[in-house]
Amino acid sequence: MSKVISFNQLREIKDMLPEGAIHKIAERLNMNEETVRNYFGGTDFSRGESVGIHVEQGPDGGFVTIDDTTILDLALEIIEKAKTKTTCCCCTTGEK
Repeated sequence: MSKVISFNQLREIKDMLPEGAIHKIAERLNMNEETVRNYFGGTDFSRGESVGIHVEQGPDGGFVTIDDTTILDLALEIIEKAKTKTTCCCCTTGEK
């Protein structure tokens, strides 16, 4: 299923990824890391491939139509897991 988001939103998601996440996504999907970077707006097509994103000019960096959200879904999953890991026990129980 395709999804449309702004280019700036796509870059914000990439910037929220913890260290090593690009490698994890690439490994899990059996693809080149540069291909994953290209998905998030990179342009190194000599080392990576294009993966079905289409950018149109517009506000907020333009609009990105994503043909396959698999990489995006994995990125959001990794971000969510990273958020829960950084929450300390005091924050989840309300204790100080």
